[in-house]
Order: sequence, then C-alpha cells, then structure tokens
Amino acid sequence: MKSLFKAKPKTPADLVRQTRELLISVVERNSDTREAKREEKLLELSKTIRELKSILYGDSEAEPVSEACAQVTREFFREDTLRLIIVSLPNLNLETRKDATQVVANLQRQQVNSRLIACDYLEANLNLMDILIKGYEDADMVLHYGAMLRECIRHQSVAKYMLESEHMMKLFDYIQLPNFDVAGDAAATFKELLTRHKATVAEFLSKNYDWFFAEYNSKLLESSNYITRRLAIKLLGDMMLDRSNSGVMTRYVSSKDNLRILMNLLRESSKSIQIEAFHVFKLFVANQHKPAEIVGILVANRNKLLRLFADLKTDKEDEQFEADKAQVVKEIAGLEA
Repeated sequence: MKSLFKAKPKTPADLVRQTRELLISVVERNSDTREAKREEKLLELSKTIRELKSILYGDSEAEPVSEACAQVTREFFREDTLRLIIVSLPNLNLETRKDATQVVANLQRQQVNSRLIACDYLEANLNLMDILIKGYEDADMVLHYGAMLRECIRHQSVAKYMLESEHMMKLFDYIQLPNFDVAGDAAATFKELLTRHKATVAEFLSKNYDWFFAEYNSKLLESSNYITRRLAIKLLGDMMLDRSNSGVMTRYVSSKDNLRILMNLLRESSKSIQIEAFHVFKLFVANQHKPAEIVGILVANRNKLLRLFADLKTDKEDEQFEADKAQVVKEIAGLEA
C-alpha cells in the first residue's frame, strides 16, 4: 500500500519554484526565525541548487535532457529567480555558492525556442551588473560574482552597458588591488569586455579614446606590478592587432608618448614583456604616415634599438617573429631624420 502514496517526483519547473521560495526565506531572514530552522532551509536550498545543476550539466550517469533544461530556464527567468540567487549568494556556504555560480553560468547559454532568453531578461535588469561588479570589493564573493559577470558579458547588450558605465573606470582600480584573486579576476573581466564583441569594443574605444588610454598607460602599462604590466601589454597587442580597431590603432601609434612607453617596455628584464611590447612597437615602425616626431625618436634611438633587437629572441623558434623583427630592423635602419 505504501507505494500508492509515494510523493510525486518534482518536475524541473517545480525545483526552480522550490528554490525560489527557499531563496526568499534566506533573503528575508526574519528575526523570529529560529537558527535551527534557518539552517534546515539552507541545507534544503543547497540540495535543490545541486539538483538544478545536475539537470543543466548532466552527471556521470546521464547527459542533460534538452526539454528539462528548457523548463528550468523558462521558470528561472519567469519570476526573477536569477536576481534572488545573486542577492542571496553571500548567505550560502562555499559549496552552494559554487553550484549556484555554475547554474547561473549555464543559464546564459540555454536556448528556449531558439532564443537566449537570459539575454532578454538581463536587458530588462541591467542593474544586476551593478551588484555583480561590487563583488570586487568583497574577497569572499569575487570569484563567484566575477565568473557570473563574465558569463553575462557573453550577451552584447550587457557588454555594451558595462563598457559605457562607470564600472569600466572602476576596473582599472580593481586590477591594481593587492589581493591577487581580486586583481586577477578583475583583469579577466576587463579582457573579456575588450575582446569579445568586436564592433562594440571598436565603437567604445573610438568614443572614449582619450580617457581610456590615459588610464591604460598610467595605471597598467606603467604599473609597478610586473604581472599587471605583462597582462596589459599582451591585451594591448590583442586590441591593436584586431582589424576592428584599425582606426584606434592608427591613432595610438601616432603618439610620441605612447612610443616612449613601448620603448621602455622593450627594455624590461622580462623577455615575455619584451616580446609582447615588440608586437605593438612594430606597428609604430610599420605606420606609413609616421609623424615627424615619431621618426625623430626612432632615429635618435636607432643604435640602441638595433642592438636590442639583435639580442631579442623567442624561447622557441618562431619564423614569423624573426621575419617581423628583420623588417622592423630594415625600416629603422633606413629612416632619415
């Protein structure tokens, strides 16, 4: 007889609704709620989030089922559950935070009727990015909120909002913080914003050239921190060599101040920084419309540059690098003041 009264298994949508109810109780944290009762709710919440993660990612026994994933996704964005899970994250234990982060990340990629409904939701709730970016001010939350933020940036409209907001300026400061986890995660988000959506990035750099590169040069390329300088020169090369940014690149390599910074980076003791700096420096030399002041600096430093390039080699044989270097040497040797 017992089998007749077994609980009906929860559907994926039921699980999301249950998660939502538990999240609300965690957020409210009524003063009359006993601590034991609250711990019970948190344990139940951990279990439901783990089950949602299993539906979305599959497990060792089964691959994810597309219809179940679609049910979870629809229900998740129907009643603002994404906001609840983000706001509630600091109240969860470490393992549950990890599971919740993976659930939020996966939902950004789930299509329902061939649409990324997460994108529609975030466009209507862009202030969620304001919550996620504050994770860089909390060392306990940074890795979770940072991972969520980068997944949300997959959507072009979200990336555009971030680029055009005050948060872009804040990232320069977060990257310089002494906490390695915070600085490293902020740098990862910064790179994602400046490389994922080519046309959006090109428009942003064109409109914000002056303040952006003033900050980039002084705070990143001339940072006293070796790791910051190395990441910054690598990212600069990625941006300058991208065809979408050709107009910005031409403007950048026409500046004598930028050239001086690059020449200083070429003199670094770190070979990796030297190599990355060379990839940007060669653009100054290759510019067919070099301003006279750029030519003057290159001619004045010709002998030093040629000696430096004679010793500059990659760890592994790289024919393209050697060809580029030979061309740069030829160009500099042939310059006339």
